[in-house]
Amino acid sequence: MKTALFPGSFDPIHNGHVDIVIRATSLFDRIIIGIGNNSSKQYLFPIDKRKRWIENIFKSFPSVSVQEYQGLTVDFCRKVQASFIVRGLRNGTDFQFERSIAQMNQSMDSAIETLFLPCKPELSAISSTIIRDIIRHGGSISLFVPDGIG
Repeated sequence: MKTALFPGSFDPIHNGHVDIVIRATSLFDRIIIGIGNNSSKQYLFPIDKRKRWIENIFKSFPSVSVQEYQGLTVDFCRKVQASFIVRGLRNGTDFQFERSIAQMNQSMDSAIETLFLPCKPELSAISSTIIRDIIRHGGSISLFVPDGIG
């Protein structure tokens, strides 16, 4: 069984994330959306709310599950027996950053491969950071996130 981890903070999850997961379901038998919990990071939304949102979005996808984790992503991959990490790329800057992380993960565990999926052009400007800024300034995020988020 091919299992992939799609890690992130998903603060909040947005349409770009959703697109990557849906596209990855055709490549893997099982997708685990791993919500990383970094105690030194300040989140806008509590992790239980983010987890509920994601579970609701993917409730009609039996191969997709959601779990919280702390620590190194490769350690969590070992725990859930995921041999792949899926990452979405919006642009060259994302690629440079994600490639470095993938290379470090490869050094820590050569059995775990990272797969990069480029996002659709119409989703390339969306980021959780920008969405949080829109929320803080009272703007509407409805074009950028699935229904029920925010």
